[in-house]
Amino acid sequence: MTSRAAAMPYLPPQRRDHEQVTRWVEDVLLTTCRVWVAEREGEILGYAALEGDMLEHLYLRPDVRRQGIGTLLLDAIRQHSPDGLSLHVFQQNTDARAFYEHHGFHVLDTSDGRTNMENLPDMTLRWIRQ
Repeated sequence: MTSRAAAMPYLPPQRRDHEQVTRWVEDVLLTTCRVWVAEREGEILGYAALEGDMLEHLYLRPDVRRQGIGTLLLDAIRQHSPDGLSLHVFQQNTDARAFYEHHGFHVLDTSDGRTNMENLPDMTLRWIRQ
């Protein structure tokens, strides 16, 4: 929740509290996705979640960004995605877009936001193993 607020301040306020988000992670995310967690000395730094060939989540704590942790998580996900990897990113999320483009993702499609909960313009990006 902290990462979401720091990286995407343009999003509407989170409607779920910490307990509700925790329950969603336990009941939905961990049962439908393969999840990788980055940790240091028992402290969680971030996570990535893969459903099929769709990268559903890659979040880092704001204080550990730009330390290579996102790249490590993305590399782990790509090792398990031999046919490629797709993701959705808000058009306004220029830092994430730059990160993914740096790692070889290309724009497949753009949307006006009618298909996401936030109703914000987004993009579909795709990476294919070379």
